[in-house]
Amino acid sequence: MSLFVDTSVWSLALRRDAPADGPEVTRLREALASQEAIYSTGLVLQELLQGFRGPKARAAILERFAALPLIVPDRDDHVAAAKIRNACRRRGVQLGTIDALFVRLCIRHDLVMLSTDQDFHHAAPHAQLRVWTPG
Repeated sequence: MSLFVDTSVWSLALRRDAPADGPEVTRLREALASQEAIYSTGLVLQELLQGFRGPKARAAILERFAALPLIVPDRDDHVAAAKIRNACRRRGVQLGTIDALFVRLCIRHDLVMLSTDQDFHHAAPHAQLRVWTPG
């Protein structure tokens, strides 16, 4: 299984001020240890760099992301993400612009979303998104 890991899981995994032992973080660690295919995108990297302070945190994030392939969205991805967001909204599911783009990238690249953000679970039935769940 190839995973797309969003900001929520990375943020928990990178924190040093609290234990990060949730099932998504455990799954990420297992995937990293077994060298499974893990993908992310530059937007996740940017969000992490904006959310952590100090040169040590920045260096750790850049080091960890150096080994990951980043998916770069193209014009069609942005158009499809808007369609996904609109379809979710019509069904009463709120999905942010960036999250809709993450959904699109998962669908296009046949990836499973690894996230602690429940918005993806709500959007999944309306967008053909596969979301990892424990168990």
